Amino acid sequence: MEKERIVFVDYIRVIACFMVMMVHASENFYGADPSGLAGNVSMLANESNRFWVAFYDGGLSRVAVPLFIIVSAFLLVPMKYGTTMTQFYKHRFMRIMPPFITFLLLYTFLPLLWGGMSWEQSVKDFTLLPFNFPSMGGHLWFMYPLISLYIIIPVVSPWLEKSSAKDELIFISLFVFTTFIPFIRRFITPDLWGECFWNNFSAFWYCSGYLGYLVVAHYIRVHLSWSRSKRLKIGLLAFIAGAAFTTWSFWFMGVPGKIIETPMLEWAWEFCTPNVLLATFGIFLLFTCINQPKAPRFITELSKLSFGMYLMHLFFLAPIASWFVNGNPANPMLPVWIVIPVIAILTFICCFVTSKLVSYIPGSKYLIG
Repeated sequence: MEKERIVFVDYIRVIACFMVMMVHASENFYGADPSGLAGNVSMLANESNRFWVAFYDGGLSRVAVPLFIIVSAFLLVPMKYGTTMTQFYKHRFMRIMPPFITFLLLYTFLPLLWGGMSWEQSVKDFTLLPFNFPSMGGHLWFMYPLISLYIIIPVVSPWLEKSSAKDELIFISLFVFTTFIPFIRRFITPDLWGECFWNNFSAFWYCSGYLGYLVVAHYIRVHLSWSRSKRLKIGLLAFIAGAAFTTWSFWFMGVPGKIIETPMLEWAWEFCTPNVLLATFGIFLLFTCINQPKAPRFITELSKLSFGMYLMHLFFLAPIASWFVNGNPANPMLPVWIVIPVIAILTFICCFVTSKLVSYIPGSKYLIG
């Protein structure tokens, strides 16, 4: 018997997967790196790129990563009664680690086939694989925070199982406070509350980061009893407010024709900032308002394949984007407001078809999840 599916979660997985591709499609129009993706420095060619990158990448799609985090926490926390730490680790890591390792190797060696990287770079990436993702697989950074959440879930699960709504709100309040830390670091001082060159762990270290999203997910699932109408209203307002600030922050910093350090251009785009948290909370509430008894078959199918689609998408997005941009982000083949979603849509379709074909291979779960 197939495990009963949560309909709105399937929708989130599909939309968030597409959002990731929208993010990377947008990067072709402000990244000053030869790969087309945003590197250490960025430059916007014109006002049109400035606005549409801010809109598609910041406003619409910046919530993709937090949505994946919240979904994982929503489904897994608290752990099922009687599940041991060893059992939890074995089950979760057997689901994600084989595909992750497969794609670490693919992004390390496969680009050699079309001259996308040198043997020297490939060998260097391979020797560093035990420590980090390869140079051509930057999107795989997400796997490391996901792994950290899986590691900590058995530790925090017993507390969440017994905690009151008030207790969780106290922790969430501390987490919300920590989302302002990136702004304080950037505009006031880089060292906060005990941080210095011999101590990286500040006073609020253990209340910050993606653990906060985990607790938010549990609070929504267990303690939030708002009506559908209230979730629709508050969710829409929260998403619009958070997304609007995220959009504005990029537009404000992105002066066309000027080289700017990417962290400064993306100063409010970090995933644990108050605006992204607010937008994520809002859109997640909106998704919970979906009350279909069963999702359409194609949504369920896309949801099941979304992990593999995420892992492979840069293999398709890079050449598709290169064809449309044609080396000139100021004047792509189509207007930028059309070309960004077109790149994302074509990448999404290619990933779905490929993942579906791979799924017929025996043992495909070790390749694409």
